[in-house]
Amino acid sequence: MKDISEIVRTEADRGAATAVAAPFRPRTPTWATVIATFFGVGRMRPGPGTWASAATVLLWMALAHAVVPASRTSTAIAAAVLVALIGIPAATQVARGSGIRDPQFVVIDEVAGQLVALIAVPLTWKSLLVGFILFRAFDIVKPPPVRQLEAIPEGAGIVLDDVAAGLYALGAMHLLLHFGLLT
Repeated sequence: MKDISEIVRTEADRGAATAVAAPFRPRTPTWATVIATFFGVGRMRPGPGTWASAATVLLWMALAHAVVPASRTSTAIAAAVLVALIGIPAATQVARGSGIRDPQFVVIDEVAGQLVALIAVPLTWKSLLVGFILFRAFDIVKPPPVRQLEAIPEGAGIVLDDVAAGLYALGAMHLLLHFGLLT
């Protein structure tokens, strides 16, 4: 009986090395694709992350108006945590299935980060616009340790760097609000 290395060598000699050497990529579950692409927003061009952030701001504005003002901060925190917790395994599944370390069409990380940036922020068009701009800026620039968080494997690295960018944006937003530069 031949061992696997003999079979691989024999097949390679016949020109079938690609079939044997091709990496196995598991089929991505539909739920993971739907979540990771934020219901397909990640397929929009150009700038799928920007589209996802904009959609998140609009959805947060609608949801926040449906929640009593006293519960908005806790609702924003809960939404951000829930999106991150669901987004990590979804991003992991899609990254594995696509064979891409951080697929550009995975935008659930932008949703989580943008929600973080809007925690305890007034529901005014100026605040929401500045929160959107700050989050996108920190997500693109990736100041330390945001960039280092990308090195965390799979979905955790995909999502957590955007959550950290959201924390930077949140801090900047609250500084602007504290000093009355955004009223």
